[in-house]
Amino acid sequence: MRVRIHRGAHEIGGSCVEVEHDGQRIVLDVGRPLTAKRGDHVPLPEIAGLGSADPEDESTIGVLISHHHADHWGLIDQIRAGLPIYMGAATQRILKAAAFWTWGLDVPVAGNLEHRVPFELGPFRITPYLNDHSAFDAYSLLVEADGERLFYSGDIRGHGRKQAVFEELVHDPPADVDVLLLEGTNIQPGLPPKPVMTETAVEHTMTEQFSSTDGMALVISSAQNIDRLVTIYRATLQADRDLVMDPYTADIARATGYDTIPRPHPDWPRIHTYMPRWQAVRIKQHEAFDRLDDINPYRLFSEDLANDPSRYVLLYSHAEGQRLAQAGALDGATCTWSLWEGYLKEPSGQRLQHFLAEHHVPLIQHHTSGHASVADLRRLADAIDADVVVPIHTFGADDYDQLSDRVTARPDGEWWDVGANGS
Repeated sequence: MRVRIHRGAHEIGGSCVEVEHDGQRIVLDVGRPLTAKRGDHVPLPEIAGLGSADPEDESTIGVLISHHHADHWGLIDQIRAGLPIYMGAATQRILKAAAFWTWGLDVPVAGNLEHRVPFELGPFRITPYLNDHSAFDAYSLLVEADGERLFYSGDIRGHGRKQAVFEELVHDPPADVDVLLLEGTNIQPGLPPKPVMTETAVEHTMTEQFSSTDGMALVISSAQNIDRLVTIYRATLQADRDLVMDPYTADIARATGYDTIPRPHPDWPRIHTYMPRWQAVRIKQHEAFDRLDDINPYRLFSEDLANDPSRYVLLYSHAEGQRLAQAGALDGATCTWSLWEGYLKEPSGQRLQHFLAEHHVPLIQHHTSGHASVADLRRLADAIDADVVVPIHTFGADDYDQLSDRVTARPDGEWWDVGANGS
């Protein structure tokens, strides 16, 4: 079994791995680089039989998408028509739901990934392992062929709300793994290990902030970070407030398929909906007025929020700032930033900070990484005990010696064998 990393050996995002055996190949993720701007054309990696330009070449027999972050699936619209795609069932639903509002896709899949349920694909046997990650329904993948075993970690962590599945992997790992292809997002070149908060700790800090806020508590987070949505909701209840979410977030919550995920519904009486103007425009443009049936029973307007601001925690869109300010809904408010802090340095983040300062709304950061701490990466590497550890999804490949003494870094584009100690 041969492998080559097409992107990710020395960068975070855009992950794509080709695995070949006996003339047939599978592709693990077809991600879009994080450096690519919206509208930029990024060509597919050069993999025989993957793209639409080579419809007669069927040597690529399947694409496996580990989770619904675009740096792992974002080039999938360029693959050859009819090429089998595999992803988790919730991932498929979330991408379909996102396609209406922002960026996603609605494509048929050949099969869904299930936790520790193996399946055959050509000469390959594939076993998905559910991950703790900021993306709901994320997986690692064990790939086997002719007695050789590659474990692709995908994006993984051990401090989120699915911490138990990480501990299950550490205590019951796959055996006899030849190569561990291990993400290292939080390995920072030349820097000491980055401290990582647990999701539960984020919940506690949010609870304290919500409770001490005189007016409305605003939160800026990703609609697709389901762990964080649960964290925010739990903190909201502990602060004796109601949660107000937008229709996009509500659709993603429904798409998980789990009744335990908070969303506007009669079973969740302390959840309401506020529709940002851009989402109302989207509904009108697509004449998707039936979507209002799911929104109207729970809908609040800016005037409702202004009438009793201390009652609510609002999932906030900066585009709504002026409308909320004009209604008086921002008096006494605080704003929680619950995303990667690097976004605050971008022009949109600078505009947000200027607006909040202008309206005397403090901005406080409560966030934790969707990726494993160095300590948990070391635990995982020790547990799997592979013959070789190969870095991926990292800028810190040269610092993997803190994880294992069996590291072999591979450059993008280089073929290497899984057997014979990954040589």
